[in-house]
Amino acid sequence: MTTMNNLGDLHLFYTPDIQPQHKAFILSEEESKHAVRVLRLSVGQQLQLADGNGGYYRAVITDAHPKRTVLEILEVSLAHGKRPYHLHMAIAPTKSIDRVEWFLEKATEVGVDEITPIICDHSERKEVKLERLRKVVAAAMKQSLSAYLPKVNPAIRFDDFIGHDFSARRFIAHCAEGEKEYLGNTLQPEEPAVVLIGPEGDFSVAEIQRATQAGYTGVTLGNTRLRSETAALVACAEVAILNRG
Repeated sequence: MTTMNNLGDLHLFYTPDIQPQHKAFILSEEESKHAVRVLRLSVGQQLQLADGNGGYYRAVITDAHPKRTVLEILEVSLAHGKRPYHLHMAIAPTKSIDRVEWFLEKATEVGVDEITPIICDHSERKEVKLERLRKVVAAAMKQSLSAYLPKVNPAIRFDDFIGHDFSARRFIAHCAEGEKEYLGNTLQPEEPAVVLIGPEGDFSVAEIQRATQAGYTGVTLGNTRLRSETAALVACAEVAILNRG
């Protein structure tokens, strides 16, 4: 018998509208088509559902309709695989949107809760297609069999972002001279964090100064110069390893 601890062989579907009290559920037309036409799932086969907020469901197909596949809910797990920390990454989107999407995919796999594109003095890209980025994150959530969908916020200007009063430790990773610690050496396990990652040309000196005045601590992510998306992923990995227990 398949249990919530042994679901690796079952296909995962993102179903944000499902509720723990549901005894049955109908997949959206898009997910129904994927289940029946692409994966060729049929009546009696099991699959798993994730609501993106920690709810994980095991279900069986009772009607394999390509537009409205009906499921019976067999088992529910709330706060499934919940991490002991909250990480908010604010990254300047790169000129190549493919590199942004690569970061979103890998960060979702490694562990991130919230992502905000920030527009900086040296930014080469000023706009992002939010719905496209959210689709990338949703696909990565399903690929990694996670119950949590990272929140992707609209792009915001650097000064507007650092003006927010986050209830978390705040860090800015930059390449400028000055006293900096490794992120993993200053952050404590289970401590919520906000990390700023700059554009290809790094943050401007003025931005670093303003962030410092706003309570951000300067950190380094290594001795080599990293691409923006690489630096952001390293930060995610450091926080994940710190909280590995």
